[in-house]
Amino acid sequence: MAQVRRQATLRPRPSWGWQDAAACRGEDLVLFFGPDGERQPEREIRERKAKEICAQCPVRTECLDYAISRPEKYGTWGGLNEDERASERRRRMRRANAA
Repeated sequence: MAQVRRQATLRPRPSWGWQDAAACRGEDLVLFFGPDGERQPEREIRERKAKEICAQCPVRTECLDYAISRPEKYGTWGGLNEDERASERRRRMRRANAA
């Protein structure tokens, strides 16, 4: 009896190495993703604090590129919140289409 061998199709795994150097490593995730039911004034303060950490991050570009390529729908990634990343994603798409 011949055995049929199935070869699994493996998708490339994302490289997470950049996270080891992230300035947010070890920080409370709530700072970057916010609690449920968060009100706008608290959100603005929290996002400002998260963006201050991102501004000093040596892998900010890698983080933002990762979040835009996924696309990550929630949280602060690479110094941008959800709405800012959506705008950046559209800007990148327009630029790519124009090229």
